[in-house]
Order: sequence, then structure tokens, then C-alpha cells
Amino acid sequence: GYIAQKRKITEGDKLAGRHGNKGVISKILPVEDMPFLADGTPVDVILNPLGIPGRMNFGQVLETHLGWIAKQGWKVEGKPEWAAKLSQEALEAAPNTKVATPVFDGASEAEIKGLLDSTLPTRDGERLIDWTGKTNLFDGRSGEPFPYPVSVGYMYILKLHHLVDDKIHARSTGPYSMITQQPLGGKAQFGGQRFGEMEVWALEAYGAAYALQELLTVKSDDILGRVKVYEAIVRGENIPEPGVPESFRVLMKEMQSLCLNVEVLGADGQAVNLRDNDDEAHRTAEELGINLSTRFETSSIDEI
Repeated sequence: GYIAQKRKITEGDKLAGRHGNKGVISKILPVEDMPFLADGTPVDVILNPLGIPGRMNFGQVLETHLGWIAKQGWKVEGKPEWAAKLSQEALEAAPNTKVATPVFDGASEAEIKGLLDSTLPTRDGERLIDWTGKTNLFDGRSGEPFPYPVSVGYMYILKLHHLVDDKIHARSTGPYSMITQQPLGGKAQFGGQRFGEMEVWALEAYGAAYALQELLTVKSDDILGRVKVYEAIVRGENIPEPGVPESFRVLMKEMQSLCLNVEVLGADGQAVNLRDNDDEAHRTAEELGINLSTRFETSSIDEI
């Protein structure tokens, strides 16, 4: 194998800044469609401001402003109050200066505001961004300005090792867990998607009774039911009624192992034997040529 590989970034890949501000790319636009500054410079990345108040990682905004200041270069005129703590060599800097600031006793908000107002003007003699750190952006598709000023600056953004091509996964049938008879989990095990408690609540609230029933039975641990459904689909017949999920039998067995005498009673009040179906399931499976063994034979070492 190779030591490294280059992959084009794509929708669904994960990026992150240095403040826990991770996220997934939702859309990639041609550069001419991206919003642009008054001088025509397009922005590289658009981040949602709603990601900030709840997470309270405001450092990312200060990093963006300070990044803009360092990129433009600055020169402090006179001796303003906010610049009192700045050292002599920090009073001016050329464009593309590298800066670093400690987390807590580093640049203050007043200093960042003041430096934003002291950035070197462009060749046209104008400053695109004032002390607010914001500027007017223009819609790349229409050329119209957006209604409100937008914060623009420079921020480190890194690509995380969570690529959508490695994550994508689908399963129809596959290996099942030995005990619960439910599908295994995870791409490496060729598993199913977990439909958890909260997802069940969502379908309950929606009234999607049949979708819920098949998710909890024939698509999971109703052993006879899933074979019968497979058979019905192969033969083009109607899908039969679901049976008893294996997890229910496991629960019964666990309670019996605690010396609780639990049994299932039918409508006539007679005890129902829950173990009758297995032989039928295996018989049907053999007829259809389906392998029901719970061991999953992997074809190569990198799938394990």
C-alpha cells in the first residue's frame, strides 16, 4: 500500500478549525458563484454564525479578525489608549506578517478593534474592513450585495480524517449477532443502521405503524419473519405478518435464568412454546439457498 494518498475534497467531507468548530461540507460552488468582497476577492469558506452562540467558542471569531489584520499588515497612528500595552515593534507590521497570541493574556478585544482600524489600506487607498471586522459581501450569482455586513477574515481550517467515501455503506441482508439475532453494527462488520429509541419515538409520533413494525421485526430479529419476507419478495407475493422478535425470547430466557417462571399465554390461555419456528426458518432458508449462519466470512483482511 501507499504511505499517503491525495483525495479531492468533496461534499460530506469533514473540516475543522482550532476551536472545536468542526463541520461537514454541504455544498461546493464554482469560484465565480461564491460571495465576493468589494474588490472582487471571493471567499473560500462560508461558516454558519449559528455555530457560535451555543458552543461558546468565540475564539474562532477573534482568530478570523486577527488573521485579517496580519494578512493586511498594520500601522498604529499616534498613541491611542488601546495600544498602551503593545510593544514598540508591534505598532506596525508589513502585510502577511505571522502573528501568535496567547489564549488568555493575549490580544484584547480593544486591541483587535484598534488594529482592524489600523490595517494598511489597499492600492486604491481604501480599507475593506473597519473596526467591526465586517464588510459588505456580494452574491456571486447575482452580483447584488447581501443586506447585512458579514465578518470576513483568515482562519486555519484543517481536513479531518473522516471522508464520506470511507463512510458510505449500505446493506440489504448480512451477518446477524449470535445472541440477539439482530444485524451487526458498523461498516467493518457489514452491519445495519441502528434504529434507536429516539428514532422509534419519531416514527411513533408520525403514526408510521407499519414502517415501525417491520423495522422492529422482519428487518431485525424476527428470524422466521425475515426469511419468509425474503421468500415473498423473491416470489413476488404479499409480505406475511411478522412473528415474534428474538429479543423477546432472549428477555424471556434471561428472566427464567433469574428463576422467574415466565411464560407466554395465547388467546385461549394456554402457554405458547416460542421455540417452534427455528426449524421451519432453516428449512425455508435451505430451499431458497440463503445462508443463515451467524458467522460472517470476510473475503480479505482489510474488511475485518
